[in-house]
Amino acid sequence: MAATLCPRFHRAIELIGGRWTGPVLQILLAGPARFAQLRDSIPQISDRMLSERLHELEREGIVTRSVIPESPVRVEYSLTTKGRELQASLEAVGRWAERWIPAPATAAKPKSKR
Repeated sequence: MAATLCPRFHRAIELIGGRWTGPVLQILLAGPARFAQLRDSIPQISDRMLSERLHELEREGIVTRSVIPESPVRVEYSLTTKGRELQASLEAVGRWAERWIPAPATAAKPKSKR
């Protein structure tokens, strides 16, 4: 007998498993962050991709965007209650990764000429 796929589970995995979504969530678990802080904390993410991820997470009710009326205007992103409830799941994935995913190989340093 084959297992049946739960559509809610499938949708949740697709949502949080999207490219760059995990790093965005992990950073926001530490607290609110501005766009530039998020971009600088996630190596190799483009402005366009970060913007897309933030909009998607905002549409899903996981992230909230707050405009702080200062001069200049400041925009911060933070997790909603729905987003913060992902913490235990993300920590479980992190523990699994520590155990089963090999650390990335470090780039070989060029030999210095003396």
